[in-house]
Amino acid sequence: MIPRYWVVIPARYASSRLPAKALLEIGGKPMLAHVHQTALASGAERVIIATDDKRIEAAALKFGAEVCMTAKTHNSGTDRVAEVLRLNDVPEDLIVVNVQGDEPLLPSVLIQQVAMALHKYTAAQVATLCEPITTIEAVFNPNVVKVVRDKHGFALYFSRAPIPFLREQFLKDPALFVPHYHFRHIGIYAYRAAYLQHCTQLPACALELGEALEQLRILHDGGKIYVAEAVVDAGIGVDTPEDLARVRALFP
Repeated sequence: MIPRYWVVIPARYASSRLPAKALLEIGGKPMLAHVHQTALASGAERVIIATDDKRIEAAALKFGAEVCMTAKTHNSGTDRVAEVLRLNDVPEDLIVVNVQGDEPLLPSVLIQQVAMALHKYTAAQVATLCEPITTIEAVFNPNVVKVVRDKHGFALYFSRAPIPFLREQFLKDPALFVPHYHFRHIGIYAYRAAYLQHCTQLPACALELGEALEQLRILHDGGKIYVAEAVVDAGIGVDTPEDLARVRALFP
């Protein structure tokens, strides 16, 4: 049985590499509209776009989305999602999925999968996804976040470094890479509402600041993150002009 869950899509206008990224056109409509459509198709009880920008609000209302205006002072999309839940006075055990607004190709089944994972693994405060890394270039790319899990699927650590570091192989010849040990973190999260409020009130820890990965705050605080292997490919996120061109080429 699919649990009750909401999807919140934090969307901001500013982007250093792609200004107005959420509103850039892909296949005749804003990128944000594709993400919203995917979230609706996932079976979520409610889908809300969270923003602090009137231009995004206007565009989202035009394609029929529910919009929640939030403060301009948030440091992250996670903080913005937490405000949406406070404004809506939700039950403490409600599952909310944070879907980034720059993932126009994200399959809706992955949104459902991460919500189901949190519902199933009650020892976890958060659930997220990963997928196998198949190239040595991705292992050493700091923009590809790696995750190492324990035998039960709970996160041990996330890093931009090549973890696990296969000492004998990497020091001798990285070209001998075998795609078996390394997993890329997919940046979609499911939280229980009460825990989301808790973790967004925690101070940033040194690991989070050093790696620029906010999920490390949860591990540092003793929280448990269940990391499921994605049942399908997660698709291409849009971070650069090159990413945008690749995604646009997939649409007629």
